[in-house]
Amino acid sequence: MSDKKILVLNSRQIQQKIDRIAYQILEDNLEETEIILAGIIAHGFGLATRLKNLLEEIAPFKVTLISINLDKESSSLIGSLSIPVENCSNKVVILVDDVLNSGKAMAYAFGIFLDIPLKKIRTVVLVDRNHKVFPIATDFTGMALSTVLKEHVDVVLDEAGQEDAVYLR
Repeated sequence: MSDKKILVLNSRQIQQKIDRIAYQILEDNLEETEIILAGIIAHGFGLATRLKNLLEEIAPFKVTLISINLDKESSSLIGSLSIPVENCSNKVVILVDDVLNSGKAMAYAFGIFLDIPLKKIRTVVLVDRNHKVFPIATDFTGMALSTVLKEHVDVVLDEAGQEDAVYLR
């Protein structure tokens, strides 16, 4: 794999995508009193944190931020939430990740919520690579990026000494 990195989104463009996604979430949930943003550790949680901060400025509803910790390498669902899953009952849950590759992480995240009643569940990704193995669709996407399987998408958010960026390598 080449060490050459191609800048796909710069810091300003990333912020524009996050702003647009936040307004789409607001429009989709105008009648709600609370939504839950569930960020997949690690980069999905950083994106969810940014969405929460923006939604708290623009939305009339309460925004609860939780983290999802998944073993993405496992062949079965091994995951946990930062709160008891029952606390999400009868609420809107929005799953957040930075990049959608095969859909496995998002499918596992869905699995955590299968045994409780939800009002609705939505998905957010900053970059959708269009290489899904699992039948996962995104509701709110910053950018769809057609790549070859050998290429890798790096999302840099909140990393010490580095400006926000999305790279293709």
